Amino acid sequence: MNKLNRLITVVIKMVTKVVTGTALLAFGASASYGQGSFEGVELSITPVAGNVYMVSRPGGGGNIGVFVGPEGVLLVDSLFAPLSDKLVAAVKQVTDEEIRFLVNTHIHIDHVGGNENLAEMGVLIFAHDNTRVRFLEERSRYPRAGGSFVPQQPAAARPLVTFNDTMSFHLNGEEIQAFLAPPAHTDGDTFVYFPESDVLHLGDVYRTTSYPIIDQYNGGTLRGTIAAMDKAIDIAGPETKIIPGHGLEVVGREELLEFRAMILDISDQVMTMILEGKKLDEVMAARPTADYDAKWTDDPGWGAEDFVPIVYYELGGSGRLADR
Repeated sequence: MNKLNRLITVVIKMVTKVVTGTALLAFGASASYGQGSFEGVELSITPVAGNVYMVSRPGGGGNIGVFVGPEGVLLVDSLFAPLSDKLVAAVKQVTDEEIRFLVNTHIHIDHVGGNENLAEMGVLIFAHDNTRVRFLEERSRYPRAGGSFVPQQPAAARPLVTFNDTMSFHLNGEEIQAFLAPPAHTDGDTFVYFPESDVLHLGDVYRTTSYPIIDQYNGGTLRGTIAAMDKAIDIAGPETKIIPGHGLEVVGREELLEFRAMILDISDQVMTMILEGKKLDEVMAARPTADYDAKWTDDPGWGAEDFVPIVYYELGGSGRLADR
């Protein structure tokens, strides 16, 4: 009996450890993506231009594009699942028409977490082929906190319609264009452009809160980030309004140029040091981001210490430590 009691005690401890570890892992992943507690969270909806609005969450979470008109509503991204009711309520502030379509810009939980809830309301979900593939993985890994894991999204959350390069919606008298960007933040990054309203939603390829978050676990690259910014700048005109993936302000083409110039400058500095034979610790000590840290480190959990190593290794750097 004593042996049995000891065995039961050991099993209970093992189960407790596994459950606790799983809970901590889930908490760490959610906290890393700005999820945290949703108690008291309020969403705001602001006009962008034409028939397009932006729903944002002060304190974190992906920005939602909202296209409205008499034929229904199209959303770009869906925030976290616990905020779905508040998202719908925010949309109701500007239209009584039903939400019919949802386009996911990429796989991250703060952009797709509300998919299942919206699907249950009859919303049809679209995404790039690569993004749907990520939905099928048993668990998703994200770059923050050294690689946080999030459990697989339920089947109902998966996009039902996918596209390879481009896709168009003919809705409310406009032709909305969704198209694959170069592999920047992820390999399924989708830009959504509303030509008549002259609004461009860039997902997390562009954000006003941090250095580029290049998710190498999900196919993101530095070269693709630069190419994607080139593409966005080519599309944007002098009056185009840009919805960033994160950040509370709608911006314009000039901000995109500034963002690209920052990336290129840091990349050039790092490349110069690589050609000089410097190891990563020497590059970090040289602080190639020094001129930009004050502006581009407003997003907790992603800073120069995360961005510079990605730049270093993608540009061909090798070795972490200099010879002593």
